[in-house]
Amino acid sequence: MTTTLTLGTRASALALAQTELTRSALLSRFPDLEIRVQTFVTQGDKKLDLDLLPRSSGGGKGLFTRELEEALLDGRIDVAVHSLKDLPGHMPAGLEIASVLERAATGDLLVSKHGGGLAGLPQGGRVGTSSIRRARQLGWLRPDLEVGEWRGNVQTRLRKLGEQPAFDAIILAQAGLNRLGFETASGFLSFEGSRFEASSLEADMYPAIGQGVIALQIDSSRGAVRELLQGVNHAATWIAVRAERELQRLLSGDCTLPVGVRTRLSEGLVAMEAVLFEEGIPTPSRGTAEGSIPEEVAARIAAQLQSA
Repeated sequence: MTTTLTLGTRASALALAQTELTRSALLSRFPDLEIRVQTFVTQGDKKLDLDLLPRSSGGGKGLFTRELEEALLDGRIDVAVHSLKDLPGHMPAGLEIASVLERAATGDLLVSKHGGGLAGLPQGGRVGTSSIRRARQLGWLRPDLEVGEWRGNVQTRLRKLGEQPAFDAIILAQAGLNRLGFETASGFLSFEGSRFEASSLEADMYPAIGQGVIALQIDSSRGAVRELLQGVNHAATWIAVRAERELQRLLSGDCTLPVGVRTRLSEGLVAMEAVLFEEGIPTPSRGTAEGSIPEEVAARIAAQLQSA
């Protein structure tokens, strides 16, 4: 059995927090395991001036993952720790997701200078995000709002919101905020002297594929590593991930695809609903399906979205 393991991760505070969760899960299951951590700066971390909202033929494919995947393939690390929503649908040949940790909250939070959530934003207000999925849904729900590119780690985004009077709100994943230790249950969020309303968008906006999931990626030839990681795999999350990743694959999507999903598991059934935004069309295509085989559920939804 593998006795040492090198985890690769981005160097951001959130990525390191997710790696610590992975480390803790592994040590809880395998207390004698020696774990090392190696950090990487990805192209997405370097190119903070890159506008991710307009879609291009390259999309955002591999922007936050390529350096870790190259390290897996050349043996510098044993496991790459990812936010699953950052992983493109088509991974490089020879790599696979070996396991996933239990899914955290999937919803987005509107972090706002105003009260009243999304409806409380002023007419023509400005909202910052780097996610095309969030931008398209905002345009659908509140077409009067102006959406602007907003890059940087969580702390940088919160700092900018406090400093820039031209912006009214930003959107952040609840899972990321909670993993960084921000208290949001009260409906408010404090940071460096600023106090914002933090209201759930779960009822209004569809989450990203894989949102709230920490994925552990390996070189497919590393059977011993795969076997070890199976010891921390969360079965229910794995089923949901199978459905969502298959939908992403069928739609030929990378992590910038403007698709949102909600996936629920109940009594052995997978129930999923999805929205997909096409260029120039403000109203999304919609699909729903339920079944016992995740991939079949994904295929039915993909067919509905593509035929709309």
